Amino acid sequence: MTPHSASATAPAPAADRPRTAFLGVNPVFLGHELRRRFNRQTTVFTLLLPAVLYLALFRTAPSHGSVPHGNFAAWMMIGIAAYGAGMAATSSAATISIERSAGWMRTIALTPLTPPGYLLVKTVSSVLMAAVPVVVVGVLGAATGAEADTKVWVVSLLTAWLGAAVFAALGILMGLAMKPDVVMHMPGLMMTALAFLGNLFIPLSGVMLDISKFTPMYGVSTLARYPLTDGWSFGGEHSSLVGALANTLAWLAVFSVAAVRRFAKSTGRI
Repeated sequence: MTPHSASATAPAPAADRPRTAFLGVNPVFLGHELRRRFNRQTTVFTLLLPAVLYLALFRTAPSHGSVPHGNFAAWMMIGIAAYGAGMAATSSAATISIERSAGWMRTIALTPLTPPGYLLVKTVSSVLMAAVPVVVVGVLGAATGAEADTKVWVVSLLTAWLGAAVFAALGILMGLAMKPDVVMHMPGLMMTALAFLGNLFIPLSGVMLDISKFTPMYGVSTLARYPLTDGWSFGGEHSSLVGALANTLAWLAVFSVAAVRRFAKSTGRI
């Protein structure tokens, strides 16, 4: 190979790469990712499980206490929406494991797409995927007697959806750290366990609620439910809005930093 041909095939320096992305998100690559994510099999899975869980649980209201700005069905609806969004985002983002095993990320390293842009596209596409179960659970809630102020419907479901960014970062980390045949079975098990610990399915109190406050799902679910509950819980405890926000941001930072470091190790680029 001549020096001329070598220089022709070498990746362009970062300063010379075309600036076709907004905030590092390449629109062409994002469109490709969304077409891959919104297939029939994936969409059915992300719709079915949250819908079945909500229909099974929304009538199991505790006999004590009431919800300040709505009813128990709304409390459960918001929690299941957060769970469905987190599940969809984690499962979608974890597919990066398949690309890693196929050598796709080393091919990406030779393109103008920067590593932060690649990871950001993965996150954005996974969060957009997470909107599907939130909408479905919200429609089911409206159809089955969930009652809440208008502000609660808008702010709570929007927060449940945006909180999926935390679990998109977790999914990317899982996909980069595990083999494809292992990681494909992990999001469902992990997210269900985190949901139980995070006060999503069963109202927790006492020691269990104290433990819950350090888990990833707690912050997102508490933020999403805060317009409905004002921080009140069925055990009589009061959840801190600042504490829930700190929990969410801390876990987002932990998962994101770990994912970026793992990606840099996989490709040799930072």
